[in-house]
Amino acid sequence: MSIGIDAFDDEPEAALDVASGTQPYRILAFLAEHDDQAFTQTEIHEETGIKRGSVGAVLSRLEDRGLVRHRGRYWAIAENERLASFAAQQAASSASTTDDYYGEDGA
Repeated sequence: MSIGIDAFDDEPEAALDVASGTQPYRILAFLAEHDDQAFTQTEIHEETGIKRGSVGAVLSRLEDRGLVRHRGRYWAIAENERLASFAAQQAASSASTTDDYYGEDGA
C-alpha cells in the first residue's frame, strides 16, 4: 500500500513499520533485550537473522528516529522513556513464554 509523498515527507514514522515481526521490531527487540551492550552490524545480523545488507539500512532509519544510537562500529538501544517502555514490554513478553506452568515437580 503506497502513501502520498506529502505524508512521507511530513510523517517519517509512516515510512518505518515497527510492528511485531518486522525487521525494525526484531532489531529493537534484540537491542532492548541486551540494553547493557552494544553490537556491530554483523553481530546484529547473526543474532536476528536479518540479511546483512538490510541491517545497516534499518539501523540508520531507527537512529533517525532516536530509537538507537551508535558510536563507531557499535550500535545500542537509545536511552529514553519510549524505549524503556518497549524494553519492559519485551522483558514481560519473554518472561511469560518461559514461565513454568506445571510447577517445579512437573505435575
